[in-house]
Amino acid sequence: MAERNLVALWEAHCRCEFETRDVEATMATMVPAPYVNHVPTMTGGVGHNELKHFYQHHFIGSNPPDFRMIPVSRTVGESSIVDEFVLRFTHTTEIDWMVPRIPPTGRPVEIAMVAIVRFEGDKLVHEHIYWDQASVLVQLGLLDASGLPVTGAEAAQKILDKTLPSNALMGNKWQRV
Repeated sequence: MAERNLVALWEAHCRCEFETRDVEATMATMVPAPYVNHVPTMTGGVGHNELKHFYQHHFIGSNPPDFRMIPVSRTVGESSIVDEFVLRFTHTTEIDWMVPRIPPTGRPVEIAMVAIVRFEGDKLVHEHIYWDQASVLVQLGLLDASGLPVTGAEAAQKILDKTLPSNALMGNKWQRV
């Protein structure tokens, strides 16, 4: 029963953020002093007022119209959920929380992400969101991957299709046994 409740709470929170794009409804799914940390960029907020300001001005409503989350895996514990997903969008709006100060490039982005979410009772306490920022920057044309051990959309595509090649960044050093 607890597993279904956490999943329902998390999915309701995500609907408020990404479907209805309702700041008040999103905040209502959270404890009085929640926090969100997008780890690669350290964006989000701590406490009701700061997080509400962040949601109003830098997150909810600012994501591109084609913003889509593709579920990959979910682990549910007694008081937390770990969600792995692929995020797809075209960079047609300023996305302060992911690429602060970068104007829209019009380029597509596909990125593997992980959200670690903790609950108290029937409210969300915090979200820690992780992704590979180098992969985002490569896809936006802001980082030249030549000679660097980074990829672009290939990393997310590999999450969705395990049959795609592994070890390409190793070049000639990769040898099958």
